[in-house]
Amino acid sequence: MSAPVLALVAPADAPSVAPDTVLLGLPLVRRTALAARRAGFGRVVALSADRETESRLGSALMGTGAEISREGGPPGGSVAVAWNRVLTPADLRALTQGADPARVGVPVVKPPDIRRAEDSLLSSLVKPGEGFLSRAFERKLSLPISRRLSATCVTPNGVTLVSAAIGLLGCLFFLLPGALVQTAGALLLLSHSVIDGCDGELARLRFEESRFGGALDFWTDNAVHCALFAALAVGWSRSAGALWPLALGLAAVSGVVFSASLAFAAMKRRPPEGPLFTGVVGRGPGARLANAMASRDFLYLLLALSLFGKANWLLVAAGGGAPAYGFLLLALDVPQKRTTT
Repeated sequence: MSAPVLALVAPADAPSVAPDTVLLGLPLVRRTALAARRAGFGRVVALSADRETESRLGSALMGTGAEISREGGPPGGSVAVAWNRVLTPADLRALTQGADPARVGVPVVKPPDIRRAEDSLLSSLVKPGEGFLSRAFERKLSLPISRRLSATCVTPNGVTLVSAAIGLLGCLFFLLPGALVQTAGALLLLSHSVIDGCDGELARLRFEESRFGGALDFWTDNAVHCALFAALAVGWSRSAGALWPLALGLAAVSGVVFSASLAFAAMKRRPPEGPLFTGVVGRGPGARLANAMASRDFLYLLLALSLFGKANWLLVAAGGGAPAYGFLLLALDVPQKRTTT
């Protein structure tokens, strides 16, 4: 079966915005063309009625592989959609399955519609499997940040590195006892988590996802987790004058490395064009439990404990929970390996 063709046609409602109007860092029509490629369309053909529109389409679509035509109508069998309609890859896939083009996406007719279209695109970035606190709190902070970053030269990988630096700085605070210093560290780690959401949001908004960027994000996150558990162990060992907290720290760090290695190996078996890592392998109650255990909602527990100077209590749970999570991933991954060999 051949790949579908997308035809970008002139809107019927004579919009007061141009096809090269910038929307979250990308010209409107360019965004649609890139989304179509991501959705599996083989060709994108933009139809132009006049020379000025053709010039604007040409500059906006440069480098996307889209074609511009001033002759005739849409190619036979193509999916036709107005170029002023903002569509996500999911919207475009729905069009190939018979969805009504007039009911999919957000039309941009006047400048005020740009904000509504941006809000729709930003809301589509929230992943369904995220933790409750991540959706209720962190995304409400990260999405406005990503909105502003989208029009700058800041790269997703640059955001990843800044996020990791903030997280590692926060970990240092747990080398010391006391509620005030631990609370400061917990707040830095929550800031790390918020900014860490921006790199993926920015990459998806500007279609700059990459396997390298995903791997960088994945391993820097796990490096911060390892640094946190190590700092908690060392700080607790120093304040207690005992070595046994170091054993808990070793168990927690080993569990993180073990589970991260399993998850990364599962990611590498996925098709190159697919997502890097959106959840654990497998389905069912076990996979849902593993996804819940992988949630960064534990940072809110860390903050609550830090308010009372008891952040080291988290290490007790991590010392057993991190290795258990790794073995759960291993159990879920074995059937997956059998189906792919």
